[in-house]
Amino acid sequence: IDRVAELVKSGKAREINDMRDETDLSGLKLAIELKRGTDPDKLMAKLFKLTPLCDSFACNFNILVAGSPRVMGIREILEEWTAWRIESVKRRVFCELTRKKERLHLLHGLGKILLDIDKAIEIIRNTDEEAEVVPNLMIGFGIDETQAEFVAEIKLRNINREYILKKTAETDELEKEIADLEELLGSRRRIKSVITEELREVIKRYAEPRKTEIIYDAEEPDDIDDEQGEDYPVRVFVSREGYFKKITPQSLRMSGEQKYKEGDGPRWEFDAQNRSVLLVFTDRQQVYKTRISAFEDGKASLLGTYLPVFLEMDEGESVAYVTESGGYKGDLIFFFENGKAARVQKEAYATKTKRKKLTGAYSDKSPLVAVLEIKEDTQAALFSTDGRALVFKTSQLAPKTTRNTQGVSVMSLRKRQSVASAAFLADTSIKNTARYSVRSLPAAGALLKEEDSEEKQLSLLEETE
Repeated sequence: IDRVAELVKSGKAREINDMRDETDLSGLKLAIELKRGTDPDKLMAKLFKLTPLCDSFACNFNILVAGSPRVMGIREILEEWTAWRIESVKRRVFCELTRKKERLHLLHGLGKILLDIDKAIEIIRNTDEEAEVVPNLMIGFGIDETQAEFVAEIKLRNINREYILKKTAETDELEKEIADLEELLGSRRRIKSVITEELREVIKRYAEPRKTEIIYDAEEPDDIDDEQGEDYPVRVFVSREGYFKKITPQSLRMSGEQKYKEGDGPRWEFDAQNRSVLLVFTDRQQVYKTRISAFEDGKASLLGTYLPVFLEMDEGESVAYVTESGGYKGDLIFFFENGKAARVQKEAYATKTKRKKLTGAYSDKSPLVAVLEIKEDTQAALFSTDGRALVFKTSQLAPKTTRNTQGVSVMSLRKRQSVASAAFLADTSIKNTARYSVRSLPAAGALLKEEDSEEKQLSLLEETE
C-alpha cells in the first residue's frame, strides 16, 4: 500500500483514486478504486512490475553430485536426481536379491537333510564334541558350513518331515522371486516404472491442494515499463560530468543559454521521446537502462539530475556515453586506445525482462576513447596522439551481436602511441579527405596538416581528456 501511495504521489499511477486494506478473517484483500476509463488489467500489470505485489526470488542451485558441488539448472537437476534414484533402487533390489539367494541356499541344504532325517539325528547324537557337529554334518550330507550351521540350529521339535517339507516348499517361490529381481536389475525401463509407482504412492498419501495458480497464457513483460509516463518529444542534454536534463520543445524555445556547473560543459545532445529508453554507458563496461520519463522535465537554467547518483552506479563509476534506444535499431561503434573498433548492433542491448543494468556492455581489453552511433553507413575519422589522422568508411566494420567483442584493428599505431579521439568526418575540419582515406584496414593514416587541424580537433581532444 505504501509503494502504491508513492506511485500515485509521483504521478506514475494516476489511474488510482484510492486504495484500502479490507483484510479480515476470510483472508488478505486490497481494494483499489480506479478512475473512469481505466483498464484494470493494464493497471494490475503495472502494479505487479512496480510494487511488491509480485516478487522474484533468486535460487542458487548449488548441489552435491558424487561428492562435488555443481551449479545446475532445472533440467540437469532432474537428470541427476533420476540417475541417483535409479541407482538407489538398484542397490535396494540387489540387497533384497542377496538376502533371497542366501535363504535359497539354506533351503537347498535343508532339502538334502530331508532325504535321511534319521541319519542327521544319528550324526548329531554320536558326535562327542559340539565343535565337531557342523563338520560331521558337512561330511555326512555334502553340504557347506553355512547350510550345516542352519541344520544344526534347528530345534529338536522341528526335526520332523512336516516342518522340513514346509520349509523346502518355499524353494520354488524363492527361485521365481530371484529370477524376477534379476530381470528387474537388468531392465532400466522396469526400474523407472518402480520409481513412477512409488512417486504416485507418495502423491496419494501426502498430496495437498495446490495453493497457487499456473497461468499458461501469460504475456511476456515488456522491457522496462511501457506505461510509465506520458509520451511527448523532448530534447536531452548530458554534460561532461554526467548531469542529465530533458527539456520540452516549448520550454526550449523560451529558454536562454544552458546552465552547467563550473568547470562542466555540454557533451551529448539529442532529440527523443519521453517514454524512450535511455542507455547510459559507463567506464566500467556497464550500461544502465531507464525511461526518460523517470526524470522530471527541466529548464535551461537548471543543472539537471546527476546520473551516477540517480542510477545508483558503483562507487567511482562515471558516464562514458549516453543515447536513447530508438527501437534498438542501428549500430554503435566503440573506439579503443589500442586502435581497435567494435561495431555492435543496438539490439544486443534489448532485453525481454525489466533490466536496469547490463554488464559486459563493451570490451574491457583497452580503454574506451569514443562511441559513435550510426543508422546508415558513413565516414568516420580517427586521430592519434602523434598527430596522425585516418578516414575510413564504417561499412568496413562488420556489425556484431556480441556486446563485449574486442573488435578489429582500424588504426596501426607506433610504439607508445594511442588513439586520442574519433568523430564522424562531417563533424571534423578535415578538408583534404583523400589524404587520410584508406581502402583497407588497419592503416596508419597520415600526419594531420595545419589546414585540416582546427578547433574541432582540439575540442575533440579536450573532450577525450
